[in-house]
Amino acid sequence: MYIVAILIVGALAGWIAATIVKRRDLGLWGYVGVGIVGALLGGLVLGSMGVRLGGAFGQLITATLGALVLLGVAGLFKRKRK
Repeated sequence: MYIVAILIVGALAGWIAATIVKRRDLGLWGYVGVGIVGALLGGLVLGSMGVRLGGAFGQLITATLGALVLLGVAGLFKRKRK
């Protein structure tokens, strides 16, 4: 059951972050991957600042913030098409 919760929170966080940065080409598993990696990244960044958000909503916020950072960094390496 915990794995299902991780996948749902990851998919939601990835979708929210992709919507904010206007990137809709990831697909379901892309959203899940971005959300899960974003949760790890968000946990590291917020944890290093001494911030801990509890509960399911806090986990979603943490994962979304991390996913935004991840997509922002990935956007720096995106090639411009002519």
